[in-house]
Amino acid sequence: MKKSLISTTAVGAIFAVLIIPSIPANASDENGTLPHVDGNYQFPQTKWSNVRHTLRVHIPKNSQSISQISIAVPKTINWSNKLKDVVVSGNNQKKVNANISINEKTIILAFNEPVSPNSKLEIDIKNIRQPLLGNGPVYRLFAKSVDNNVDIQIGIARFRVNSN
Repeated sequence: MKKSLISTTAVGAIFAVLIIPSIPANASDENGTLPHVDGNYQFPQTKWSNVRHTLRVHIPKNSQSISQISIAVPKTINWSNKLKDVVVSGNNQKKVNANISINEKTIILAFNEPVSPNSKLEIDIKNIRQPLLGNGPVYRLFAKSVDNNVDIQIGIARFRVNSN
């Protein structure tokens, strides 16, 4: 009886894995009212000393326009701290005009023209020396809308420490 139950459970589990499609979760909510971190990635994805971290931000169609984004850079990483190593691009990979400033471990992107709803931004931070041990770095992102001068946390971006 126990063998039969175990066999049935095993076959059921295999069936579920093979039949149910694996669809990755997507944080973007087209009808949302708040901007949010829509993803992040690192290039290259190996244990190189210098890498690029890319943060993706989505401003849904029902959101307010964004005038500024602040990025709290994790204390566990070192980077060049050069303004030219921060690049912001929009929906069509076009560069977005932003006044970029750095205040210790915070990158501030003040947009020349507010970023309108139904937009996506990619923020590249280049020349990052990733940690070789410990927990991966976690960035915290905040935004200010055109109508409100208060920083609202819009999400985090977590990176793994690669051991390859």
